[in-house]
Amino acid sequence: MSPVVEPVLLSLRVSLVATVMVVPVATALAWLLSKSRVPGKSVISAAVNLPLVLPPVVTGFFLLDVLGRRGLGIAFTWWAAVIAAAVVALPLAVWTSKVAIDAVDPALENAARVLGRTEWGVFRDVTLPLAARGILGGAVLVFARSLGEFGATIVVAGLTPGETLTISGAVYLYMQQDGMASATTALVWTAAAISFLSLLVVNATVWARGR
Repeated sequence: MSPVVEPVLLSLRVSLVATVMVVPVATALAWLLSKSRVPGKSVISAAVNLPLVLPPVVTGFFLLDVLGRRGLGIAFTWWAAVIAAAVVALPLAVWTSKVAIDAVDPALENAARVLGRTEWGVFRDVTLPLAARGILGGAVLVFARSLGEFGATIVVAGLTPGETLTISGAVYLYMQQDGMASATTALVWTAAAISFLSLLVVNATVWARGR
């Protein structure tokens, strides 16, 4: 397969699967931080934000310890790339979703409770529909961030062509090889185009309601 097409297809697959994994978890965490009265929110918040401040290779090292050295057998497979992307992108989805959930009028949620809705029913019928734009925007950000993930991925998944060589890894690898300048340029512009389109989608979803 083409040295350009193969990393692009793998990156799209990794990003899509990571997004599907992250969105439900991020939505639950966002609701927990926004609406619940659970103690220790500051600790939860710090843990959610940790991948934003840790060096990506450190995140990758921790993941390698969990996925490889403890016998799970996932390290250096494309699933390791998915998990690395999901962990690094999770904070973006949590905080985008939290902003959207924070914006839901508590009076509407209380009205649903008065009408007999359980907390799950309030979330399903009121909070989630009203926060859907923000959650969707967070999902797109997860996809875009996953597409560009490199630091954690190279540690936990490696750079195996056809298995774990994503766009970012391929750019890094091809830059060190003679005769790969055109492939490198094609991958760079492909990544930039997909990321730009992703941001356009975020603008159209998250900010459309404010216009």
